[in-house]
Amino acid sequence: MGTPRRPRKKYETPEHPWRKERIEAEKLIVKEYGLKNKKELYKMDSKLRGFYRQARLLISKTTEQSKKEEKQLLEKIHKYNMLEKNSRVEDVLNLKLNNIMDRRLQTLVYKQGLAKSINQARQFIVHGHIFVSSRKVDVPSYLVTREEENKIYFDTFSTLANPEHAERAIKAKPVKQEERKHEKREDKKERPKYHKEKSKEGRKPRPKKEIKKKHD
Repeated sequence: MGTPRRPRKKYETPEHPWRKERIEAEKLIVKEYGLKNKKELYKMDSKLRGFYRQARLLISKTTEQSKKEEKQLLEKIHKYNMLEKNSRVEDVLNLKLNNIMDRRLQTLVYKQGLAKSINQARQFIVHGHIFVSSRKVDVPSYLVTREEENKIYFDTFSTLANPEHAERAIKAKPVKQEERKHEKREDKKERPKYHKEKSKEGRKPRPKKEIKKKHD
């Protein structure tokens, strides 16, 4: 059971800690999803491995209990919008780490345009500005269900609820190519021309250095 002072670890770390290919791949994922550290990555990976283990056990069994567990597993994964409704247990083994990372609240806040960057999305969540289906969620790694996906919004009492807030993501209006060309031409005309060569009239003559003669 463990003690409250030393809770059980809820994630698994890699077996070999010094493999260059894995370390480089983890760095890219941490940067892409705006994670605080690799611990958050290992938690999501461990959850996905749990789905793999359960699916492998259910594939090898044909009992009535295994069919019930199979249905429960597929319903749970379907709830997080990672598989379609009519999927099989074998499809669980085709899931990748990106599938579960895309269901994090931090990722969805950024993808829905509520933040300018993935790191800003994390800041909004941690500071308590984000609500999910009428309740505040301040955990960036919260897995959003299929029903909650369209119910992510700012707290009505927050200043960020105003769409004209300076920190809100503002989508720029599309500009036609003709207008862009015209703007470039105007910029070229307005730019002042600087000459590298300076006029000789304004220059002052440099003082000649006195050469001391050595006495024999």
